[in-house]
Amino acid sequence: MHIGNHYKIKEFLFWTRRDIYRLFILAAIPTILYQLLDWEWLAIPWVPIAMIGTAAAIIIGFKNTQTYNRLWEARQIWGGIVNTSRSWAIMVKDFTGDAQHNKNVHQELIYRHLAWLTALRYQLREIRPWENINKPYNIEYRKFYTIPEHQTSFEEALKPYLSASDFEYVWNKKNRATQLISLQSARLRQLKDQGLIDPLNFVEMENQLVALFDLQGRCERIKNFPYPRQFASINLYFIRLFTFVVPFGLLQEFHKLGEHMIWLNIPFSVIVNWVFNTMEKIGEATENPFEGGANDVPISTLCRTIEIDLREMLDETDIPAPLAAVNSIQM
Repeated sequence: MHIGNHYKIKEFLFWTRRDIYRLFILAAIPTILYQLLDWEWLAIPWVPIAMIGTAAAIIIGFKNTQTYNRLWEARQIWGGIVNTSRSWAIMVKDFTGDAQHNKNVHQELIYRHLAWLTALRYQLREIRPWENINKPYNIEYRKFYTIPEHQTSFEEALKPYLSASDFEYVWNKKNRATQLISLQSARLRQLKDQGLIDPLNFVEMENQLVALFDLQGRCERIKNFPYPRQFASINLYFIRLFTFVVPFGLLQEFHKLGEHMIWLNIPFSVIVNWVFNTMEKIGEATENPFEGGANDVPISTLCRTIEIDLREMLDETDIPAPLAAVNSIQM
């Protein structure tokens, strides 16, 4: 997530520079042929191109609206995870006996929750075939920031929060986040049977686990169901068709201005096409809010914030620092 005032124009130009090169060549070829070889038959009336542009603008607007909705829903889900995590920690401290005699129980339940957060964020960072994180423009832009889940292995990040037996059990499962909540529920039942949790408080704490399951499932829905491919495909094809015909449609318009004004067709075609192409690319970059792009929900930062809050509730002093933004990008 970008936390600065805005992206700088040089960042946008760097991000889209390959497209600019392609659009320049696309505009230069018909202009040169028209002017130097007198291929005036290359000129296309502007009206049909404007109609294609209208259709492209509509479909771009639709896509950007829907991909923003996916991003905003993802952020709301993680807002719920933050709030539910704090509620869980309070219940652990207040419903499972006093801190003096049950500190180990408090730490166990809270650390297992931190393990769940770790497992969830690593699972959400897994790459899906439809995601854009490994496209060239994203690979190059990642020079400006780092993805924490790519710096530390899943196993190494998970181990500090679990006992050896819990880690061995969870690590052999496919959906480790789900199994961690299952372990939490089993442990709560043990504590209730031991008389450390009142039956009514047990029900309230189980409800918190159900809420976490719901939040996890909503994250997985966004992660595992892409923006519909039929809409993504038609958006791409409309934009490519429009950017291809624009230089041909502007030939006569600039020829009317004077003999040598035809060369203005190149820069203006590039500008028009760059606007449409960049709008489409922004929608594409917003499709998958957990893949690790610069505009994604900062789940690593949110997990660190939760960890700080919960470990402070345990009165610990060896607490990690908040994750700092790199070049105004928070992950």
